Amino acid sequence: MHDYTQQDISNALKNIGISKGDILFSHSNVGFFGIPKGLRSHENIFNTLLDGVFDVIGAEGTLVVPTFTYSHSNGLPFDVDNTPSTCGFFTEMLRKHPGACRSLDANISVAAIGQKAMELTQNLPQNSYGEDSFFDRFYKANGIICNFNFDAGSTFIHYVERCLKVPYRYDKTFEGMVIQQGKIFNKKSIIWVRDLELKNSEANFEKFNSLAVNTLKYKKCNVGRGMIGAISAKDTFELIKQNIKSSPNLLLQKTT
Repeated sequence: MHDYTQQDISNALKNIGISKGDILFSHSNVGFFGIPKGLRSHENIFNTLLDGVFDVIGAEGTLVVPTFTYSHSNGLPFDVDNTPSTCGFFTEMLRKHPGACRSLDANISVAAIGQKAMELTQNLPQNSYGEDSFFDRFYKANGIICNFNFDAGSTFIHYVERCLKVPYRYDKTFEGMVIQQGKIFNKKSIIWVRDLELKNSEANFEKFNSLAVNTLKYKKCNVGRGMIGAISAKDTFELIKQNIKSSPNLLLQKTT
């Protein structure tokens, strides 16, 4: 007995508008799909999802996942080749995939597979959300946020907040040791962090998700026991830009 197949993944992606050549950035909790056809192992689950995605986006497409570690913000060294992702087993398996490229970001790294993997992840600036960062390149490349068992929220939203200069976050610089191909060096990294002195400034994307769903910008399709949803980076940016002035707590737990 199984809950979903590789074909179910592919069909769902097509139903929500994903097509050949697309660039996807995906947060995931793949366990919510249930049991895939075949052996219930991490490797089988990973391959079922990965092959289902590339059946649709093809060799011309690119899949990017968060492999965040927050190493320097936690006072730890960052080894780009070995420090594990903290974003779930699917992201960790993709990070270790022989065809993957990982960005050299000691806090907010991403890993990518596909035609534009190198272009999106290499030679990034110090600022994780600044000009020419991964999120900036993703936005300008007409990327699509395609989440597996998550709502329309994503880390990309922090890039939007920075572009719109929200008052409850600011750039903070961290510094620490980085290891790359056995070479050790110090590196600075800048993150767009929330102002801890402001009450009720915790991120919460439920209101944004409701807005994205109600305006039909976030399209969803059930798969097994879970679902896949997608919204373009440009639609995400425009929805926030159009609504945050009248609803300044749009992306927060409560009013600041």
